[in-house]
Amino acid sequence: MKETNEHLKREVGVMGLSANLVNIIIGAGIFALPAIVAAGLGSSSIYAYLFCGLLITLVMLCFAEIGSKITTSGGAYTYIQSSFGPYFGFLTVILFVLSATSADAAVANALVDIIGTIFPVFKSGTLKIFIFFILFGTLAFINVKGIREGMFVVKTITITKLIPLLLLVIFSWGEVSLDHLAINSVPTIEDIGKISLILFFAFQGAESGLSISGEVKDPTKNIPRAIFISVVGVLILYILIQTVSLGVLGASLATYKENPLSFVAHQVFGPVGFTIITIGAAISMLGNLSSEILSIPRVLFRASKDKVIPINSLSKVHHKFSTPYIAIIAYSISGFLLATFGGFQQMAIISSASILLVYLGVTLAVIKQRRKKLIRTKNEFRIPGGYLVPILSVMIIVWLLSNMERQEVIGFGVSLTILTFIYFLKGIIWKKK
Repeated sequence: MKETNEHLKREVGVMGLSANLVNIIIGAGIFALPAIVAAGLGSSSIYAYLFCGLLITLVMLCFAEIGSKITTSGGAYTYIQSSFGPYFGFLTVILFVLSATSADAAVANALVDIIGTIFPVFKSGTLKIFIFFILFGTLAFINVKGIREGMFVVKTITITKLIPLLLLVIFSWGEVSLDHLAINSVPTIEDIGKISLILFFAFQGAESGLSISGEVKDPTKNIPRAIFISVVGVLILYILIQTVSLGVLGASLATYKENPLSFVAHQVFGPVGFTIITIGAAISMLGNLSSEILSIPRVLFRASKDKVIPINSLSKVHHKFSTPYIAIIAYSISGFLLATFGGFQQMAIISSASILLVYLGVTLAVIKQRRKKLIRTKNEFRIPGGYLVPILSVMIIVWLLSNMERQEVIGFGVSLTILTFIYFLKGIIWKKK
């Protein structure tokens, strides 16, 4: 099997990468957020989905273009570091891993909580910690064994999680009331912005899946194809889910904030529907975690290899399995600790804001790479329309971030200042050594 110069094997095809992207995007968000969005916008919630769908499509087009140029492991980190240098690479890897680990912690908590709606014993604090340990430990072991084993788990769970969601959409149409879907007023752009900032948690994740670019076959072709398949498919599925949820439950959807889709299934299928969707939600969240633990350690691996993170052991590759095993173990331990000490909502907000800053860096990297490299290589993907898509992406991301609360903006500003200080202090220490 042909290897990259990173000593990782290119074994992932277009469907495997597509499954990885879908698996990460469809995590905990879509099982909880329909009620929150309905509470904020009512029957007009479709506008928030279309807005988030537009943003993620524009951003993923930028990922597709730059991913066809820069095909080593690391995803967004590698794109930004290659374009703007090690300082911005350092900020990106911290924000990227912060977003991913906080999202994993949120999903792990949601996973145990949703199982607790059927088996209350799982709500015990001590048992939750034990489950977190088993969960992160098992997924780490599978992914250390090899990319092929990790992709098998990802593909299997992706198919398993999609079946109950598709069945819910198909069989709920008979219970949909058109009166519940009637849009009586158009929400303000400010209302859409605030709800979209929350809803965006359900759309993020594709950037994590692209972290395995160094192990994708024929990346210049397969990366753009996988992005298109996954983003379009997820957007259509999300809109259908929100439509049937509103159509079945109407205004009462806003009251079921913990497990809304299970109550839709209960209305359509009875108690057995509630159980099936609850189990499906748990499987979906498990799949999300499996893809994250497959993907994000490659960011740590690449950053360590580039000396952006001063921990050389993170760039070690297992002599037998050809996987970045130290990075996988370190990331899994971080996820376990955050899951133990954090909750769903707090972690979700941190994750969304962090990843939007990373998206901003990627869209700017597309502009930088175009100015630096005017001659296209063979099979390189380029977004049509000149600079329109990346510039529009930058404008929408900045506007969406402007909807953050004042204390959140201050918190991120202080965090970036501290990270900047750490980066330059690190450089001084290295020079002395």
